[in-house]
Amino acid sequence: MNPLHALRALRGVVTRELLRFVHQRERFVSALVRPLVWLFIFAAGFRSTLGLSPTPPYETYILYEDYITPGLVGMIQLFNGMQSSLSMVYDREMGNMRTLLVSPLPRWFLLVAKLLAGTLVSVLQAYAFLLVAWFYDVRAPIEGYLTLLPALVLAGLMLGALGLLLSSFIEQLENFAGVMNFVIFPMFFLSTALYPLWKLQESSQLLPVLAQYNPFSQAVELIRFALYGQFNAYACAYTLASLALFLSAAVIGYNPSKGMMQKKGGKQ
Repeated sequence: MNPLHALRALRGVVTRELLRFVHQRERFVSALVRPLVWLFIFAAGFRSTLGLSPTPPYETYILYEDYITPGLVGMIQLFNGMQSSLSMVYDREMGNMRTLLVSPLPRWFLLVAKLLAGTLVSVLQAYAFLLVAWFYDVRAPIEGYLTLLPALVLAGLMLGALGLLLSSFIEQLENFAGVMNFVIFPMFFLSTALYPLWKLQESSQLLPVLAQYNPFSQAVELIRFALYGQFNAYACAYTLASLALFLSAAVIGYNPSKGMMQKKGGKQ
């Protein structure tokens, strides 16, 4: 693989994804409206001081809005990862994916390029949401917005890789609604995005276990700690391991000789 050709391909894929994002303004608006509705309406219904155990990053009592903000940032990246999988299915149906995958570059590199492009878009969306939340008086330490960037990149890559994996199984756009119902919402609600683990333990024994081993929970915790200038090593390792697993499975899924492409008769 020629490095110059690889760099050109990466730039082309990233630029195409950014242009698509800029031209599809409703995509940007919907990405912001969804978490803002949760922040302005849902959190307002539970407006109170949330008592947390004396562990980082919260060693005191905080407002509920401050707690769920990192979870809503994770929601943006989760839905963006699924949106990327939808675009992959659309490109496959329209034939654009065939043009991309028959290039002389390795298939894994092209998938990683798509993943990086989608992650970049999700990071921009996350910071736009945090900017709006700032004016709503939901604010983190200034340095937290800088330490947050690596966490957003890693979480975006992991959730984007999950989207790539799912797109290798989805044959038609009509099937995407099923993914929304059976993947996105269970991952979001069975997580620590809305409530801490100790709060879930008060009502159930099973839910905290499912939430603890949910990759989305660990991505949210990574974001939550980073937003307050701290590092959660366990969440980072768990997210990295999930990224490696999802991306490896996605590469296999898009391999016509091994993955789902072969089961679909080579249709790309």
